[in-house]
Amino acid sequence: MKEFVEYIVKNLVDHPEQVKINEIGGTQTLIIELSVEKSDIGKIIGKKGKTINAIRTLLMSVASRNGIRVNLEIIEEDGSRVE
Repeated sequence: MKEFVEYIVKNLVDHPEQVKINEIGGTQTLIIELSVEKSDIGKIIGKKGKTINAIRTLLMSVASRNGIRVNLEIIEEDGSRVE
């Protein structure tokens, strides 16, 4: 899952070297924390959140095949989550 998100995100941003992904695994749920350059956050979210929602939809589809749930969160540089 981590590689899947990394591939998608690195192709969307201007600073792919700044993309950091952290997986927090549980028994039934996988949380993926995504951190990008501050100037690239808008590219990941997209207009009205359409881009991030599309990425989350793809993740849910892949995760359901594996029988797990997945949650993608964007983390800012100061450690806070982007809603």
